[in-house]
Amino acid sequence: IVYPDMPPVEGYGPGFFRIAGEVIQGGLLVLPGVRRVWGGDDDVETVLDLVGHIDVLLLGTGAEMDYVPAAMRGRFDEAGIGIEPMSSPAACRSYNMLLSEGRRIGLAALAV
Repeated sequence: IVYPDMPPVEGYGPGFFRIAGEVIQGGLLVLPGVRRVWGGDDDVETVLDLVGHIDVLLLGTGAEMDYVPAAMRGRFDEAGIGIEPMSSPAACRSYNMLLSEGRRIGLAALAV
């Protein structure tokens, strides 16, 4: 599989993600040109400031699927960015699959 634009998530575990050989402790934010720690619901403005040109943001909500807080969903709706919540393991798998298809996506995931 070729990932031409952004690196795939190589692995994850209790409290971390591994992407492009780098271990990120805590939450993970991956957008075009961005790979960094993500602070969760309190870090929405950072995502919106860095989001660039994506069609959808996959939101990993941790070990279990959870709902997106209404205020957070509203901020992404205002920005015209779709947000898809799912468990973080599912978000990582979906991100890698959609990335391999050349889709314009981002990933914001809480650690499991």
